[in-house]
Amino acid sequence: VSVVGDAQSREREYAVEEDRRGTRTGQADPQGKPELPKAQGLTTGQLRQAVIHTRQKLATSERRTCRVIGLSRSSLQYQPARKDDDALRFALIRLAKRYGRYGYRKIAELLRIEGWKVNHKKVERIWREEGLQLPQRHKKRRRLYHKDSSIIRLRPTHPNHVWAIDFVHDKLDNGRSYKMLTVLDEYTRQVLAVTVRTRMRADDVLEALYPLLLRHGTPEYIRSDNGPEFIAQAMQDWLARVGIKPIRIYPGSPWENGYNERFNGTLRHEVLNAEWFTTTKQAQIVINQWLRQYNHIRPHQALNMRPPVPETLISNGTELGARQCDRQCRKL
Repeated sequence: VSVVGDAQSREREYAVEEDRRGTRTGQADPQGKPELPKAQGLTTGQLRQAVIHTRQKLATSERRTCRVIGLSRSSLQYQPARKDDDALRFALIRLAKRYGRYGYRKIAELLRIEGWKVNHKKVERIWREEGLQLPQRHKKRRRLYHKDSSIIRLRPTHPNHVWAIDFVHDKLDNGRSYKMLTVLDEYTRQVLAVTVRTRMRADDVLEALYPLLLRHGTPEYIRSDNGPEFIAQAMQDWLARVGIKPIRIYPGSPWENGYNERFNGTLRHEVLNAEWFTTTKQAQIVINQWLRQYNHIRPHQALNMRPPVPETLISNGTELGARQCDRQCRKL
């Protein structure tokens, strides 16, 4: 009898405890129905609205409503601290107007160079709020060399190792076509020259390359396609005399000259599609101005968001070189 009485008393205690905790009966569940599962798949803001709505409809306590819905009381009572982003917003719009073809990641890097302590996510949020353009996502391309550095395409390992040359075609406002010879150092990603001519043969290519050799030195290789200007005998003889080995890609495989093709796409997107030229001289002047910006200011993703040739900094009256400048820029 005593055992039965103890069991009954324990059951009564458990029932009283459950009543006190509100798991079976209470204000929100007067008929003693099973407890509803906690809300899942909702954001914190939606859970906060659910708590407010439930308390208004059922007159429940804040503690119990938060426990049933699955939201902590601290999250319910949290009030975000509003920050004044007007100065940052104005700086972002100023850079976006100046570099209208840049995406928010490059603008974020330029803001950090100016001294702003901001990450790309906040810049993207303000970018969206201002209705600025967002860059399209591109499919990641496969490497043209294996991880063990075995060659599918000769991989540059130092400056003046491999230069890449190619042509870009466009038309003036009168419909007359013209050509641009682009020369790129594949290792540093520096664009050495963009030469604009109405027509360009093998002799014109040699005339454009000769001053670059005097200024930057002689490369070991020059990569190009199989165009008639590049495979001409005069071109091959001249390369052999100066000690440059030609690399020609497979016909119909422009991706093997990927560094130069990538730059040609940037040139077309940021200059040729944005400007309307009346003469080749005007095109050469505008492209040269943009080229200084591309080499010295424009952040490059493959270079850890640094330009190919950072502008020289002045520190205590001493001029810093390119490597020291890069170290100085990393501290900004």
